[in-house]
Amino acid sequence: MTHDLRAPSLRRARKAGLAAFVGTTIEWYDFYIYATAASLVFGTVFFPETGDRLTGVAAAFATYAVGFFARPLGGIVFGHVGDRVGRKAALVVTLTMMGAATFLVGCLPGYDQIGAWAPVLLVLLRFVQGLAVGGEWGGAVLMAVEHAPPEKKTFYGSFAQAGNPAGALLATGLFSLLSLGGTEFLNGWGWRIPFFASALLIVVGLIVRSTVEESPVFEEVAGDQPVGVPIRYALRTNWKPILLGICVLPVALGGYYLVTTFATAYATDPSVGVSESLVLNALSIAAFVELVLTFGTAWLGDRFGRVRVVVLGLAGVAVLAAPQFLVFATKDSLLIIVAFVAMRLAMTATYAPIAAVLSQMFRPQARYTSISLSYQLAGAIFGGLSPLVSTLLFQATGSIWPVIGLLVGMCALSAVCVLAAPQHTDEVTS
Repeated sequence: MTHDLRAPSLRRARKAGLAAFVGTTIEWYDFYIYATAASLVFGTVFFPETGDRLTGVAAAFATYAVGFFARPLGGIVFGHVGDRVGRKAALVVTLTMMGAATFLVGCLPGYDQIGAWAPVLLVLLRFVQGLAVGGEWGGAVLMAVEHAPPEKKTFYGSFAQAGNPAGALLATGLFSLLSLGGTEFLNGWGWRIPFFASALLIVVGLIVRSTVEESPVFEEVAGDQPVGVPIRYALRTNWKPILLGICVLPVALGGYYLVTTFATAYATDPSVGVSESLVLNALSIAAFVELVLTFGTAWLGDRFGRVRVVVLGLAGVAVLAAPQFLVFATKDSLLIIVAFVAMRLAMTATYAPIAAVLSQMFRPQARYTSISLSYQLAGAIFGGLSPLVSTLLFQATGSIWPVIGLLVGMCALSAVCVLAAPQHTDEVTS
């Protein structure tokens, strides 16, 4: 007979969804304050001897990329814990690691104080951040999706996804307020405030997560069918969907950072001349809109098909790629804000349903490891390199068009692969 693993109550599903939202919000807040600081401050504070602003920004983005390359390792380590010990245990450790590393970044002296040790220590702490996020996303997604009824998996999975815009809103909103103090204040010690604030958020996240029950799928299926070493099982059994999953994510990950992190550096470059405060305000408004619409977009995924919603979002991103960057030349505040908001609307459709799409590409055995490998390898390739590659393309050509072409190409690859993605159900036969 077939047992539906979604029998647990909606109360458990809602609690798991809330915990996923709170935890991922804090983790992405920590990740995004680093990204924002890398765009605006770190080139000056940690790499002052690079000669010019763009080279300093590229160096800062290189440290930014380190976090992405650490994420697959975090996915393997915490995927093992999540598949063998439980989702909940892995998530408590990742949240604590992220909070400690972020707080210590705020404590770092700059290059002027300790010389080359400053960027070295920055890279080490960024690596720890990457390990934590590498284990966080897969576990948070699975806790939300595996507690949810079959007909609401995309909706509940979006609680983990909503943590991304919520974290971005907190990060860019706080930096936007701090930018009112001027560049000297921000570059001096103002940039440290968001990093120190992370300590309080981590305490809240740990309290919320401590109340959540373990995933019923892990308890009833994966827990009763041990797979030995999860990474070995994943690579032997799930290697095809893992590769496919990586290629589903170029826009949801890399494209996202192109239209946020790189767009910030590009727009505020002296050759373009948009003010930092305008870009930060536009990003904050766009993040708020994305946060509000994430749940509605995920509901559409349950209603009309999550893959269909993702494909429509990818088409929207491709159409908006050129306007997103060309609008900066107008210096028109309203047009720039509208462009950011429109792009994030399209991005929401590519990102909100992805939690359910990816989690259901794998059967429960070694699912934590498999989904983490797909997501974090894609993050390393597309998310970690996109801002750096885009900066180098712009620096080499003096034109934004190669960057626009890169984003459109990502859309095409993502669309082909998401249409080919398998989708399983959480059922077992006994």
